Amino acid sequence: MDIFENNRSTVLKKEAPLAARMRPASLDEWVGQAHIIGKNTLLYRAIIADRLSSLVLYGPPGTGKTTLARIIANSTKSSFMQINATAAGIKDIQRAIEDAKSNLALYSNRTILFVDEIHRFNKLQQDALLPYVEDGTLILVGATTENPYFEVNKALVSRSMVFELYPLTEEDIKTLLRRALSNEEKGLGHLPLHIEEDALAFLADKASGDARTALNALELAALTTESDHDGKITIDLEVAAACIQKRALRYEKNGDNHYDTISAFIKSMRGSDPDAAVYYLARMLYAGEDPKFIARRVVICAAEDVGNADPHALLVAMAAAQAVDFIGMPEGQIILSQAVTYIACAPKSNAACNAIFSAQDDVANIPIKSVPIHLRDPGKRGGTLGHGEGYKYAHDYPGHYVNQAYLPEELVDKVYYKPSDNGVEKKIGESLRKLRPDRAYD
Repeated sequence: MDIFENNRSTVLKKEAPLAARMRPASLDEWVGQAHIIGKNTLLYRAIIADRLSSLVLYGPPGTGKTTLARIIANSTKSSFMQINATAAGIKDIQRAIEDAKSNLALYSNRTILFVDEIHRFNKLQQDALLPYVEDGTLILVGATTENPYFEVNKALVSRSMVFELYPLTEEDIKTLLRRALSNEEKGLGHLPLHIEEDALAFLADKASGDARTALNALELAALTTESDHDGKITIDLEVAAACIQKRALRYEKNGDNHYDTISAFIKSMRGSDPDAAVYYLARMLYAGEDPKFIARRVVICAAEDVGNADPHALLVAMAAAQAVDFIGMPEGQIILSQAVTYIACAPKSNAACNAIFSAQDDVANIPIKSVPIHLRDPGKRGGTLGHGEGYKYAHDYPGHYVNQAYLPEELVDKVYYKPSDNGVEKKIGESLRKLRPDRAYD
């Protein structure tokens, strides 16, 4: 390290944000994630014994992925290298591989390569690592906010242990905040600070499991709050609220939380819970989700999960989708709320949904000779072939119904649509049973 690099490092230690200064440097300082890094867990023992294999750390921001990688760096006798996938290119990867080869050949020393945001690497970059992870030249430690089973090379994942980090609990975050308040060397302990308990609880809650958010808010409060006549700086609830004005939602439009939230939204409507459905609707809108995307999901739910139990649900959903497009936001949220609560409260049936999937399965798997001759189109030439002969026009018969075969002979009396006993569909089922008593609708 030259004099300039040393000076830069010294300045950064003093001027870095509180969250960076307070990173745990050892397992003894670690807080939270007991399911993977608690004492006597597999990962804990592997770090202590310096016997790591390749691993991927997966979880939302602020849960300790990078910190854990640095603890590994401080705990290992192996060479440790770090690259960030947002800035590194294939040449950086090749350089890391060559250094790892040299360490192994000259010093019999293993190399741990930490790749932050590994999901940002493209397939070519991930493939470049694979042979050297496989033969042990490199021990890969990857960190990602995205599901590695979807975003990371399957071959890399199969050669790594995947550890999922969860959002920190409020108690974990309170512990970290109190530690920062008392630490004079790296934290805020040198300041005459006092934080009220309700303010501490507020910061821990509003951080939504992200330690970095909580620590940054605490530092902002400490540095922008004037001291009283005794020289004391008091952080109360009002100050805390001003420093973390908006709950830090873990929601990225192309990330896991996006899919988790929309899944919970759909399942809440399907489960007839309007309160949960509106909550997830509000969560998506608050995070900036596209209202048109939400409206499309509402339309799908109306057809898939309500169906003919309440045919009006699809009309309400389509009207809402068109109205949101016409009106825009923020008023569109009212329209979406009306549609969501209607669909959540509507009687449910997936009979129509099941019908098309069942029919498609038969189309794919059962050979059908032809459409019944009496249903074919006579057209200009079909009539000479007998097409349409014997067809009975339903409106010529009492009740506008006549018993007649419509399915191909290979599927005689096959039932695809089995109406439920919910809502309007109950009457539909009763009607069908009267018209076709020979079919098994139950």
